[in-house]
Amino acid sequence: MLTKEQKTNILLGLFVGSIVAANLIGLKIADFKIFQASVGILVFPLTFLITDIVSEVLGKKKAKEFVYVGLVTLVFISLITLLAVKLPFAERSFVKDDYTKIFGTSLRIFLASILAFLFSQLHDVWAFHFWKKTTKGRALWLRNNLSTIITQFIDTTLFMFVAFYRANDKFTIFYVFSLILAYWLVKVLFALGDTPFCYLGVKWLKGKSGE
Repeated sequence: MLTKEQKTNILLGLFVGSIVAANLIGLKIADFKIFQASVGILVFPLTFLITDIVSEVLGKKKAKEFVYVGLVTLVFISLITLLAVKLPFAERSFVKDDYTKIFGTSLRIFLASILAFLFSQLHDVWAFHFWKKTTKGRALWLRNNLSTIITQFIDTTLFMFVAFYRANDKFTIFYVFSLILAYWLVKVLFALGDTPFCYLGVKWLKGKSGE
């Protein structure tokens, strides 16, 4: 039987792992038949689900700790990736061009990822507890969805503007907003779909004691 502390550590591992995975795989745009999006969407929404679960059971302070651990992880990954790309290749290296193409993400995109993560995650924690107080602790589904849906808009808007606005002539304010709207709507679908998992996660973290 896992203790609450052990369960919390598992959630923290999944939270950090999702951040790492989203940054490693996120450059690929996949065709999901009904929409096209970065494959990072497969894991990044999990971070908001986890902070909602932690917020509900362990409170705002613990959820913010998750966010700050995630921020440190994201900054570390960004810096170590930049360093790895800048270091000269050895003669026997066989992935020179491919390596640089895959990991040579611009500093602007790294900055966009960090800012979007920090502000959206902190807003998610704040909004979750705002709605929890407003509803007097009732309707978990409502605060789970309201906090995440607005937060995903903040996350998408910050990332798209910092990363791509005026990157070239194509990325006008109207084109960036079209990308924001499309990605945000996809994220809303993911947010609505994670509600049952929020209830299951809260029940699992509370354990038999229900506390």
